[in-house]
Amino acid sequence: MSLFEELKRRNVIRVAVLYLVSSWVLLQLTDVLSSLLNVPESVGSIVVLLLILGFIPVVIFAWVYEMTPEGVKKQAEIDRSQSITAETGKRINTLIIVLLVVAIAVVVLDRMLPASAPVAAPVATAASSATETPRVPAKSIAVLPFADLSPGGDQEYFSDGIAEEILNVLVRIEDLKVASRTTSWGFKGQEALGVPNIAGKMNVRHVLEGSVRKSGDKVRITAQLIDAATDQHLWSETYDRTLTAESLFQIQDDIAKAIVEQLGIIMEADVVTARHTADTKDIDAYELYLEASQLFTERRSLLRAIDLFERAVAADPGFARAWAGLAAIYNVAPGWGFTGRDYPALSREAAETAIRLSPELSLPYAVLAMSLNSDYPVDYERALALFDEALTRDPKNTTAYLWRTIMYLDLGYFDLAEQGALKCLEIDAAYEICRSFLALAVLFAGDTERALEIHETVLRHGFFGNSDPFLYLYIATGEERTALIAIAAANAASGINNATAYEYRAMSDPAFDFEAEKTLIEQAYVPPGETEPVISLTYPDYLLRYRRYDEMQSSEMAYWWYPHPQEFRNSPHRKRLMRLTGMPEYWRKHGFPPQCRPVGADDFECD
Repeated sequence: MSLFEELKRRNVIRVAVLYLVSSWVLLQLTDVLSSLLNVPESVGSIVVLLLILGFIPVVIFAWVYEMTPEGVKKQAEIDRSQSITAETGKRINTLIIVLLVVAIAVVVLDRMLPASAPVAAPVATAASSATETPRVPAKSIAVLPFADLSPGGDQEYFSDGIAEEILNVLVRIEDLKVASRTTSWGFKGQEALGVPNIAGKMNVRHVLEGSVRKSGDKVRITAQLIDAATDQHLWSETYDRTLTAESLFQIQDDIAKAIVEQLGIIMEADVVTARHTADTKDIDAYELYLEASQLFTERRSLLRAIDLFERAVAADPGFARAWAGLAAIYNVAPGWGFTGRDYPALSREAAETAIRLSPELSLPYAVLAMSLNSDYPVDYERALALFDEALTRDPKNTTAYLWRTIMYLDLGYFDLAEQGALKCLEIDAAYEICRSFLALAVLFAGDTERALEIHETVLRHGFFGNSDPFLYLYIATGEERTALIAIAAANAASGINNATAYEYRAMSDPAFDFEAEKTLIEQAYVPPGETEPVISLTYPDYLLRYRRYDEMQSSEMAYWWYPHPQEFRNSPHRKRLMRLTGMPEYWRKHGFPPQCRPVGADDFECD
């Protein structure tokens, strides 16, 4: 046996590779931690020296000794037939692969860490620079989630719902700045920070906190208003009532009125009147509505949320807000993979019912507008008019701003889309899905660097949506490992790890052949122990990902504006889908976006 073959048999080469990979990972971690902890630069040099000095002893050890089930033994003492170097080599191979994945993750972490100031500053909505301390408005408040003090501890949806209902009354008051639900609920479970700290992070002067105890047909709601500047209570009250819808609404109104009185604000009567006309007198319907709303807002158990909304409107067919919530959840159901019912039609019916019952509600107009996206060609004129109706009724409706932003993106009006996303973030700075669409608007407009900054801010804030265009961008610009890690992370969260290799190859390898591996690919989307796939490969995202352009008949995203893949941009299917939506007809009537122009009487071209 040659020396090289003996080195392989004794795993000396594998151990050397493992040592080098481990050393590289350690050096990268040292570099990242050194920048974060401000340790002396000499630490890095010391680590390098120690690693160099350790290489030869490690290689000699691997040559002389072998790991056995009985412990470490000299090679000379082991019968060649009893050697387990082959099994040990497989374990070392696995460890090398794991360390390589860690190494990639460290590179991505280092790239995504801000160099100095946070990247969120360029996309902050309005006014001040990142170094300025924003002025805290005197008439400003945050409503924190109320604590659930019920005997069973199982009424969190109810206590959260009561707090959110109070917030929804306050947010309609013209002269009062109210921190959004997204922002306030971000401090749930962090009460130990203290009111002054929490208020400072939200840039508000006052905080409302409270608790709810529900037992049988009785409810006790306690609320207290705190001035964060002095950490002093301005007002507090405890309400003991029989549990009815009317008593709950009265408590909510009383709390809102007490707050505005303390802050010297006059609350117009129509602030609460509009909501009351959309409410119910059925306590069972109201509780179902609160539970469904929490699940929908947090995007958890959507089928259960649909069931709860349906039971709420069945219990009280005149409950307009429940109809509006049902319309909204029907509208998003297909995007979450639920296709067993005609959700677009159901969404329109529910929205029209809500409007008939309470025309002053805002949400159902936005739902109607967005539902038009499922009909081709899209009636963009009517949809945009409906968004205007929604925002006239509630100028702080971030959902309406978000959905209108999406429609402007589809149409190619990237400046209007950016304005809408910024307005959404001005109202709710923690609404990350608006920031993710802001990143798309900037990317599609051609400002790649700024778009990447915004997108990476979104990732740091824990939101992964709308990442596909950036995955294609990373691959096209030579950052394949970044794309691979992102794909793997998303699939691991869904339990479909086996799909990662196929998706990455489909997106990066021009020679990838979906049909040749179709059966294996489809099986990769079925988690272990399950019989149904997590995602249907007929969804447009996956038709695009697997280059099945001829099968694409609709769009959940503005694929025609993706900078990559170039293969799709250069295919006839890009223009086919744009025609399918009816965009050229809208452009001829209302003006082409800057990147497009008419060609003759019935054709067009886009950059």
